[in-house]
Amino acid sequence: MVENISPRDAATLISTIDIDVIDVREHREWLTGHVAGARLVPLDQFRADPDQVLARDRAVLFICARGVRSLTAAKLAERLGYTRLYNLDGGTQGWTRDGLPLQLDAAIETRAA
Repeated sequence: MVENISPRDAATLISTIDIDVIDVREHREWLTGHVAGARLVPLDQFRADPDQVLARDRAVLFICARGVRSLTAAKLAERLGYTRLYNLDGGTQGWTRDGLPLQLDAAIETRAA
């Protein structure tokens, strides 16, 4: 089951467990700021080969701008049998609205964890 979580709960999760944070936005969106520790895997790339991106033994937090595309990715992962799936409710917009920082850089990591 995919669990929608608030930005504050997501920040706590990131700081307390080994979790793969996947941002499914486009590169141009990524450049505007992203959650520290996230890796960019645009939704179309994720859809093409989710098994290449995900590790079955790790929890995964999906992120996008508002929480819609990330929920799509999380539900696809769920249909493929992945568990411990989280969706950032409100996306990066909700993250910043809650006063949480975004990292600004162009570093992109797309390989499987």
